[in-house]
Amino acid sequence: MASGVLLRLSGLARADMLTGLAATFIRSFSASSNRNGEDSWFKSLFVRKVDPRKDAHSHLLAKKEESNLYKIQFHNVKPECLDAYNKLCEDVLPSIHTNEYYPCELVGTWNTWYGEQDQAVHLWRYRGGYPALTEVMNKLKNNKEFLEYRKERGRMLLSRRNQLLLEFSFWNEPVPREGPNIYELRSYQLRPGTMIEWGNYWARAISYRQQNREAVGGFFSQIGHLYMVHHLWGKGSVLCTHCMCVLSSRELETGHMDYVPFLAAYKNLQLREDTRNAVWQHEGWNEVVYY
Repeated sequence: MASGVLLRLSGLARADMLTGLAATFIRSFSASSNRNGEDSWFKSLFVRKVDPRKDAHSHLLAKKEESNLYKIQFHNVKPECLDAYNKLCEDVLPSIHTNEYYPCELVGTWNTWYGEQDQAVHLWRYRGGYPALTEVMNKLKNNKEFLEYRKERGRMLLSRRNQLLLEFSFWNEPVPREGPNIYELRSYQLRPGTMIEWGNYWARAISYRQQNREAVGGFFSQIGHLYMVHHLWGKGSVLCTHCMCVLSSRELETGHMDYVPFLAAYKNLQLREDTRNAVWQHEGWNEVVYY
């Protein structure tokens, strides 16, 4: 399991942006039978069986009324270039987000605070699904400012990767919050074939984490690193001029009144600890964590 904390680009902070601290955790899960303890073998004999799926995960788990597609980008920046990289993003990315010519929104953008250092993470939303993504990509090919941005960005990066995501039907759509906030992004690597089972458990479990507006967003991968799940949590605001995030990669928050990633926002790290511990008082939460 990996964890990290991110620091938001201060120059991108606006009333319509996500700001805060986020933590990212990555776990690997094999299936329900992957349990530790002396009685794990015995309990595996009675584990709940999941009906064989008769449709794609994207049809069974994603929201039917919307066709939003998300892209999450992880950029590993040269340490000596981090400030210049942040400034470059501040100058270019908001102009794409606010331009109605492009059917996309910059949900969030952060810098890593704890975990993998000198990393940036950007979360984009494409309203209209894959056609909207294709439209944006084609239009950006003729955007001279963006082409210069990519060229300059290439000199600053060590590596980069991305994923295309869909949001779980039982999560609220990410929306901006007054901040800055502390956000926590948890990423899970699932074993192939267990995505439906995971969704069944969390469709019930999410109610335990909604009382304090803790749940921000939830996604699963479609293209890129497959069988990945991302949970975003958060609450409250902090008295600081920067947005911080706990993630295994750097993320920069930027955005409009209607964009946010699968993240959690907290006032501070102690509030995060208290909030997470309080969930254990709810009957049924232990079963979800046990899974």
